[in-house]
Amino acid sequence: MDPKKLFADQRLSGFCVYCGGPPATRDHVPSRILLDDPFPNNLHVVECCEDCNSGFSLHEEYLACFIDCVLAGSTIPDRVARPKVSRILTDTPTLATRIANSLVPSETHHLTWMPEMDRIRTVLLKLARGHIAYELISPRLDEPDSFECIPLSLMSARNAEAFLDHQQTPFWPEIGSRAFIRACQETPTALADHWQVVQKGRYQYLVSQSNGDFVRILLSNYLACEVRWE
Repeated sequence: MDPKKLFADQRLSGFCVYCGGPPATRDHVPSRILLDDPFPNNLHVVECCEDCNSGFSLHEEYLACFIDCVLAGSTIPDRVARPKVSRILTDTPTLATRIANSLVPSETHHLTWMPEMDRIRTVLLKLARGHIAYELISPRLDEPDSFECIPLSLMSARNAEAFLDHQQTPFWPEIGSRAFIRACQETPTALADHWQVVQKGRYQYLVSQSNGDFVRILLSNYLACEVRWE
């Protein structure tokens, strides 16, 4: 057996990487609604069931719109930066109103947004499971031991630097996984746990097994997330 030959797909076939159910379709990781057109070539895909493929859609739409509204300081479609989000807000005024209602008064007169964290957690945990399954051929269907999600701008300078400049003991992931092959293709001492930029300024992620299994995700250079399984 050639250790540099990818055989992750064979190990992952036969079940949904999000719930473990029978797969009937495939899903992009990350979801295309979180990316700009034109999409990057060869977007990652994983097997999933029909319920998971469709069940996350409205939550993903909410997250994409919420982030852009926060960055724009407005839910008015013409004021948000991404044309895709502008169209959604125009076509779905109830969503725009729902996000607008999440604004709460602030004594400092700054805009304070209160996100629907259950929906955001649902999407980010789904993304984390997809990235681990794709990169490490070790799906995590169990609940994570920790979940953290915070705007990068609200982190201390030290914590933000630590989040972005991840440094851990070098490790070799499982033979045949994509992370293993990527490390082999770079240098013999390459770290397998480094940031993968899907679309610059829009989406990047990091998967590591150097201290438990964990995934870090950065959306729009704004929302930072870490999901960890010990």
